[in-house]
Parts: sequence; structure tokens; C-alpha cells
Amino acid sequence: MDLYVRTGRSYRLASRQRVLEAAAAYRLDEFPEGRVIHSPLDAKALVASQLRGLESEHFGVIWLNARHKLIRWEVLFTGTIDGASVYPRVAVKHALEHNAAAAIFAHNHPSGDPDPSECDRRITTRLQDALGLIDVRLIDHLIVGDDVTSMAERGW
Repeated sequence: MDLYVRTGRSYRLASRQRVLEAAAAYRLDEFPEGRVIHSPLDAKALVASQLRGLESEHFGVIWLNARHKLIRWEVLFTGTIDGASVYPRVAVKHALEHNAAAAIFAHNHPSGDPDPSECDRRITTRLQDALGLIDVRLIDHLIVGDDVTSMAERGW
């Protein structure tokens, strides 16, 4: 099945990436601002809809208020097929801008393997330490591949 994108009065064949972006925007409507993230399953559903199938690594965050109501989902960093540079100071800046009380970080592994790397563990610790200085709690770090892995559920 071919899908097309309208540009002005003409149509062109939609790229795989364009279809995934449109689907992600559509799925994000299921998570409006103020929706409570009740469980890891809620968070996994949100990040999987935004990150699964992307060809490069994207590192994002679900910002939450003190009652775990969604403030915003946003991608903070994008990278290559096997990594993205992540800067804790940028995360802190965004946490303050959104007046967040908690965060759930997430990134994808384009390879499809959702197992956390040693680098994933190190950046999680750095983010937790940086956010802790401004009283923002890091709830989890999710890794999206063929499945979604919760670092918190694994005890990290």
C-alpha cells in the first residue's frame, strides 16, 4: 500500500519517515496535557508511539507535575544510528521552563535491541544527579527498541 502526502495542489509518495512522524503526531493526541501517567505501561505506550521505528537515536522526556500529570513530551536530543549526545544542563533548563516536579526519560535504539548499555546507565545517573539539585525526581529511563525496557523495573 502506498501513502501520499499533499504539498499544495500536488501529491507525492510519502517516505517511511514521514509516515512515522504523522503516526507519532496522531498518537500523541492520546496523551493530552494533564493526563495522569498512572503506571509504567502508560509511559511505555507514550514513548513507544513517539520513538519506535526511527532511523536515528532520539532522546526525549516526559515532564510531569507533582501529581504525575503530563506537562509535556519533548525530544531534547537527536543523534545518529547508534548514539545521541545528551547534556544534563539542557535537561535542567527544560525542567525549570516547564516547572516540572518529575521526569521520565526515554530514547530509542534504532537497532531494535532495548537492553540498556553502560553509557545509558551513566547518563541516567548524571541526569538524576543534575535534576536532583533542582528537586526534580527522575522516575524512570525507558529504552525503545522492538520492545520497551524500563531501567527502573530492572533496578537501575
